[in-house]
Amino acid sequence: MAERHGTPLYVYDGDHLRRRYEQLRAALDPRIDIFYSLKANPNVSVCALFRSLGAGLEVSSLAELVTARRAGVDPDDLIFLGPGKSGEELLACCAEGGMHAVVVESLAELAALDALPEAAGTRAILRVNPTFESHGSRLSMGGKPRQFGIDEEILHGAKAAISALSRVRIIGVHAYLGTRILDAATVVHNTTGVLRVAATLAGELGIPLQTVDIGGGWGVPYFDNESDLDVAATVDGVNRAVSEFLDRYPGTRIVTELGRYLVGWSGTYVLRARYVKQSRGEWFVVADGGTNHHMAAVGIGSFVKRNFPIGSLTRADAPPADVYTVTGPLCTPNDVIAKRVPLPEVRPGDLLGVSRSGAYGPSASPVLFLSHGHPAEVLVLDGVGHLVRSRDTVDDLLRPQHLIPLATF
Repeated sequence: MAERHGTPLYVYDGDHLRRRYEQLRAALDPRIDIFYSLKANPNVSVCALFRSLGAGLEVSSLAELVTARRAGVDPDDLIFLGPGKSGEELLACCAEGGMHAVVVESLAELAALDALPEAAGTRAILRVNPTFESHGSRLSMGGKPRQFGIDEEILHGAKAAISALSRVRIIGVHAYLGTRILDAATVVHNTTGVLRVAATLAGELGIPLQTVDIGGGWGVPYFDNESDLDVAATVDGVNRAVSEFLDRYPGTRIVTELGRYLVGWSGTYVLRARYVKQSRGEWFVVADGGTNHHMAAVGIGSFVKRNFPIGSLTRADAPPADVYTVTGPLCTPNDVIAKRVPLPEVRPGDLLGVSRSGAYGPSASPVLFLSHGHPAEVLVLDGVGHLVRSRDTVDDLLRPQHLIPLATF
């Protein structure tokens, strides 16, 4: 793949994606629908693969909405969420056959949607920011003052506002407490709490529970001191909580939205060593790709700066020969992919691979920094590599820019 498409590039193992989804689908209660969250990896071929396996799709922008439709999603297996939807995005949610539901994240957004003539018959789900917290997530998204969702205590007094809706029909409740969760008990706690809140609000507000989105946030271990999520315990607890809920509310559609868990393991960021040098006793590998494509390596957001798994692809079977710091081509000291990691001898031209990089790779990175552009992306299915995104060329980067005429002095 490196020889054919150049480096740096992302390679996604589609067979692994398929196995991971199918194993989870077989273990989960069949009444729980799995929706793939595009924000984790919005490549249209990755989305189409999940869609072909039976997953619904969850989008959070107009471009993601168009991507989902091009991937062939059935409208009833599509939801749109996000705290700052534009008027254009709200209109798009109502058009072209609509979608299963718009997840509204404020009463003001609900009113704006209801004011659109095109919204007649549109279904909406209330995203609630519950009063209970999740303590096992690496990045909390609920239970505290947040831009996400409507505070549970506000919804308790919102019956009049919801009763006044003239076009939009509320069909359920959604909550998402956090991400990168590696503790089964936390996932089960969140699921139980969301179902409890949904039942309470439905009774108080007089809304049906046609759909309850229990969120997700299942994590992938990246660092040495992290362990994989106990999937068996997680599935057992989630299935039990959902089954008890459906005994009381039969016919409710239960949705779990997963992104990182489904794609994170499958990706490898492939980069080529350009220079190997010493600086005051430390070995540095200066590669052709860096944090402009793999921003998570810097340690932002939910990440503490530690090393992602990295290895030599050229000398995969050789024992470590030295300790190297692997950097990219950017003019910033933060452009460090891995710090002081043991690797086999690295020579200029060698290939290195950063594994578990299938989620939040180039789409969550400053790919335009220093105008290096977006890397190529390859999806391997049944042993065949398919180029699913071309590398940006200089013309691609300059085409949107406009040179104004300036007088020469």
